[in-house]
Amino acid sequence: MPDRPCLCDTTYIHEGKRAGSTDGDDWIRPVLKQGLADAISTRFFRPSAELAPYFSSYYLIEFAVSPGETVTDWLHPEWANIRFSEDGNWSIGSGGEFHALPPIVGTGPTSRTISFRVNGPTRIWGVGILPRGWVRLMDAPANVMADRTLACTPDSPYAPFAELRERTFGEEPDAIAEAQRIDQTMQELLAIRPPQLDEPRIGSIHRRLFDSELASVTDLAEKIGMSSRSLERICLRAFGFPPKLLLRRQRFLRSLSQYLLDPTQTWIKTLDENYVDQAHFVRDFQKFMGMSPSCYAALEHPVLGSATRTRTITAGAPVQALHRP
Repeated sequence: MPDRPCLCDTTYIHEGKRAGSTDGDDWIRPVLKQGLADAISTRFFRPSAELAPYFSSYYLIEFAVSPGETVTDWLHPEWANIRFSEDGNWSIGSGGEFHALPPIVGTGPTSRTISFRVNGPTRIWGVGILPRGWVRLMDAPANVMADRTLACTPDSPYAPFAELRERTFGEEPDAIAEAQRIDQTMQELLAIRPPQLDEPRIGSIHRRLFDSELASVTDLAEKIGMSSRSLERICLRAFGFPPKLLLRRQRFLRSLSQYLLDPTQTWIKTLDENYVDQAHFVRDFQKFMGMSPSCYAALEHPVLGSATRTRTITAGAPVQALHRP
């Protein structure tokens, strides 16, 4: 991993259902080396219908590994997330060094990879926050929190989620009951936060990001019917990044997700139609993942490989940033 700044103090931690299921529960065990196939499971749960514009999914990763055994993977760029661990034995890395995380953290929208490590058995829940959810629930603009992971405390920007961990876990593990408690908490949060005036335009921008024919910010602004300046202002506040970077990130993730779904493919077969050539893609890969495609392919992805396939079946999109609002 390349050397990147890691801001570590008391607040900042890092800078840088089966289809047809009636209970919403779905999981698939990944096919991995070293026996991890039987040690890691991923489950995705759909939020209630009224929450769908604001949250992509709730997800549970269970690590039934031996005490002292470590599992490492690399997160791709995504929208904001709240994550919390039952046992707290997890960390994130930058520049090859890993730093312990508190039990519950919030991560703003990201434009670069985050490496993470779990040491020993644990259960980790995550809540994916879409751009409309960010402006509805968060007082800070998304670009201020972009590419940062912070502890969720009552005096942090993630204060609305500070009690989520305590409200979710029970005396015994119960994924369905825990997902229901998360959903109930999100409903309560939305009930006390009024809709924002920009929400309709944020939804329009979000939907247009899925138009693979859009090649420029000018095209996007024309489709939305607003000036480039207004478009950039809303994108920074709700999406975390300027529209040019958002379009570039979507193009990259469309390609990366195809590889994650089928790692037997060559990179050239996964390239989005907007890439000029493979060298163009390699430059984007280096920017967003901090390594070359060949380096990434040589690594095991015990969590993200499984989660991509599971998420496609359950939520209809291989990665969170490709989740249609």
